[in-house]
Amino acid sequence: MLASKLIKATTTTLLTRQSQYKHGIVRRFSLTQPVLQAKKVTFTFINKDGTKKQITEDIGMHLLDCAHKHDVDLEGACEASLACSTCHVYIQDKYYDKIPEPTDEENDMLDLAFGFKENSRLGCQVLLTPELDGMEVTLPPATRNMAVDGYKPPKH
Repeated sequence: MLASKLIKATTTTLLTRQSQYKHGIVRRFSLTQPVLQAKKVTFTFINKDGTKKQITEDIGMHLLDCAHKHDVDLEGACEASLACSTCHVYIQDKYYDKIPEPTDEENDMLDLAFGFKENSRLGCQVLLTPELDGMEVTLPPATRNMAVDGYKPPKH
């Protein structure tokens, strides 16, 4: 798995969240720190109004973390626990196949996403890699927050 390769290559502390369920399934969630500090990826968020924001960030960060760090309006109501679809984004087609396939849990949440397309992904599950340099990530026109419409979690 790509994340485990990045973890082995890191010289910094890596924070992960995981949960063990009664059936023995372990789910790992968002990385909260850059993994490889020396390497950067430049990509562009395209906002709902069509404006673009170019971002250069460390390899190993998730799109959701990048969006929050750079004040991009990507909600992430469940704080990367795979319990919502509010960090739903569209990945540029030529980069979509360079990202590992979504897990069953991610696909379940994408089924709830507003405006689902073939290139839809959850930003909390897309890890920046060198292959994604130059990618454009488009925010959908709306999101569905089942808990409280319009809620945005505070920055940590």
